[in-house]
Amino acid sequence: MRWLAPQKASGSYSCSSGASNMMTKEDLEAIENQISTIQISSHGETVNPVLAHGKFKTVVKGRNWGWLLSGFISLNILLLGIAVVSGSVFNKIQITSSHLQIFLILLVILTTIWMVYYKVHTSRVYHAVLYKDSHAGPIWLRGGLVLFGICSVIMDIFKIIYYVGRIHCESPVKIAFPAVQALFVIVQTYILWVHAKDCVQIQQVITRCGLMLTLSTNLMVWMTAVTEESLHQTVAPADPVYNSSSNDGHKIGFTSEGRAGGSECECSHNMCDVFEKAYYYLYPFNIEYSLFASAMAYVMWKNVGRQMDEHHSHNLRFSLWDVLIGPVAGLLVLVAGLATFVVYEVDIAKEDPKKKEEALIMHYIMNIVAILLMSITTLIGCIIFRMDKREQVSGKNPTRSLDVGLLVGASLGQFLICYFIIVAVLASGVQGHINGLNLANSILTVIQLCLQNAFLIKGLHREPFKETETATVFGNVMAVRERDPERRSSSIIPTHTLPLPLTLLQGRLSWKRRILKEICAFLLFCNVILWIMPAFGARPQFDNTVGSDIYEFQTWAAVVNIGMPFGIFYRMHSVASLFEVCLAS
Repeated sequence: MRWLAPQKASGSYSCSSGASNMMTKEDLEAIENQISTIQISSHGETVNPVLAHGKFKTVVKGRNWGWLLSGFISLNILLLGIAVVSGSVFNKIQITSSHLQIFLILLVILTTIWMVYYKVHTSRVYHAVLYKDSHAGPIWLRGGLVLFGICSVIMDIFKIIYYVGRIHCESPVKIAFPAVQALFVIVQTYILWVHAKDCVQIQQVITRCGLMLTLSTNLMVWMTAVTEESLHQTVAPADPVYNSSSNDGHKIGFTSEGRAGGSECECSHNMCDVFEKAYYYLYPFNIEYSLFASAMAYVMWKNVGRQMDEHHSHNLRFSLWDVLIGPVAGLLVLVAGLATFVVYEVDIAKEDPKKKEEALIMHYIMNIVAILLMSITTLIGCIIFRMDKREQVSGKNPTRSLDVGLLVGASLGQFLICYFIIVAVLASGVQGHINGLNLANSILTVIQLCLQNAFLIKGLHREPFKETETATVFGNVMAVRERDPERRSSSIIPTHTLPLPLTLLQGRLSWKRRILKEICAFLLFCNVILWIMPAFGARPQFDNTVGSDIYEFQTWAAVVNIGMPFGIFYRMHSVASLFEVCLAS
């Protein structure tokens, strides 16, 4: 069989036969008989020529083996990592945090080596990347990755400074790990910024394994950061009779010391406490960075060997002039949430029972108001989608499938905590205003999560709006007079003298589009504040003792520490998805 050189047409490459349209039935049968012939490409991969719609497509025969091998690599790394992380938490003698960091250093170094190899060799091979996935790695996602990456590097620098002051009593590994991780973050951010859209066509097995190694490494870094953050935020009961206390909803019996509070190691400089608090406040950004990188690596893994059928992408734009009420209302909720969060943290730190009771009431009221408004607006958005006649997005799209899967999966963490709280409050008899507000907050959160998931899933699977009418805008008076004789005597203000941008004169948005954009903008800001409060330390689940009274502290701490990271990620991922829906609207 004779192979023709790839020809570029319409911005994409395709392998075609010059006489494909002239083939007889006998020719087709002869080609089908040769399909079973195994050929070895110049890159050492087993391929199979297939004729489809007059175009030859190269199908990698070992694709399933590449998926299986890379999947097994990821599964083994994650299971081993979970065992090491659990051992470092529950057995601090035989398995220490230094052992965990040595394991992470090995993973990070291997992943960095593969990324350098991909950049230097694989991506530069001729015809290595014939297609680009227009949906993968949008500019706002890569911009968020860069922002979180910068914060992660700053966190690593603070960690290095902190542990340098304790080098006389801490393992040198605790200095080596943040240094290696900072290099890893820089290299990975560059690779994902440049190659997030790649659909690699060569060395597919190696590329799949490398991407799964990258995915597993980021998940291990995320798991370690979440564990450290949870241990830092979780404080044990102050006395053994804690669980026998009354269910009054505001009795607080926790110690204020964190995990490192009782350490006997003294710092050699007087800035250790400052840098320790600083890098703990940067943990949420490092956690989100790892999840962003994991999602982008997964999409690249799905796109390995993928041949794009569509060669166009929608040119979506964002304009601040398209929306007004939604952003203003969302900013008001955001500012109010930040103010109540600061007051909440200050009052809780005072360890005054009355102040803590007032802080909890204020926190619950703020959350109830925000979630109630979000539920109403989301319901309106769902009704508009029900009336919407736009077509569903057709074809396979790994990015959209991942978005939906992450939304549904991450929301399970918040569902878990809410249902445990509902059962605990009902079992305690709903005693006191705090427990009543806690119950209302949990029920409304469940409703809001269901509505928001439905809204986002519908929005992500809709084709963008298509403009059907465009208005003619003239830049001067003479052009109008020449076009319309009836207006020759009228006075028209030239467009350059108008205070509004020209885009406003080109046609207004339909009422459906306007409302959808307003809803998305409002929900975006609300999800930001619902991310900020738990990500930066608000733990009403521990400050209100009803959960630990009913389930005992160990069980309740496990529920919160498992569900909270997923709930935090859900809010940040909702922000990204809402931005996508807003652009498509």
